[in-house]
Amino acid sequence: MVHISLKSEEIFTFLGLPFTNSLILSVFVLLGSLIIFYYYSKLIHRKKKNNFYYFMNFLLRTLYNFFKSIFEEKVSRFFPLVGSFFFFILIHNELGLFPGVGSILISVGEKGYENMIPLLRGGTTDLNTTFALALVTVIYAQYVGIKFLGLKEYLKKFFNFSSVTAFFTGIMETISEFSRIVSYSFRLYGNIFAGEVVIVIMAFLFPILLSFPFLLFEIFIGIIQAIVFSMLSAVFYNLAMQKAHY
Repeated sequence: MVHISLKSEEIFTFLGLPFTNSLILSVFVLLGSLIIFYYYSKLIHRKKKNNFYYFMNFLLRTLYNFFKSIFEEKVSRFFPLVGSFFFFILIHNELGLFPGVGSILISVGEKGYENMIPLLRGGTTDLNTTFALALVTVIYAQYVGIKFLGLKEYLKKFFNFSSVTAFFTGIMETISEFSRIVSYSFRLYGNIFAGEVVIVIMAFLFPILLSFPFLLFEIFIGIIQAIVFSMLSAVFYNLAMQKAHY
């Protein structure tokens, strides 16, 4: 049986808070990430390094240099956030392809109305997760703009009455600013969810060897989507620090 649902399903409630299958995996991802980076921070101060340290060091330096091309001298200020975006999204994207995620089903509901739903679901296949990431990105961009330009100068981007052109450009900028919440969240959600649906259908219809190339393709797509979201966030923050030129 193939189970495909557009929304995440509630597994249980705790203190009135519903825990969905995507939220459960997000908690595991968060705890696992904290353990990994805590372990890496301990390795930094050790004289004897291991392969894990060198791998993480290479990955972080590559990512740091990538964002340095966008932020330049301000990269140290923004790297913790955009780097966290990258790793959080990447881990979720790839975990969604692991055996057991989406395939281990449990029975939820009262007798006579029981449904078989996945115990775990990739966080980025839940619109709530991608919407929250997009919301954090847009709200922080407003903070960045105000911090670096000042409130008055930043608001000139959206409310400028010096000319008719500047006025309508400001309106378009305002619409564009808020539309990013929708575009960021649906871009990530749509790409990852569609990919996992393809994998499920191909695995159901064909033997595993025939569906394996699609799995490799989705692994690649998961990496690309993590890069795209974090890069767009970096560009967005960089634009927020630029003065209006009209």
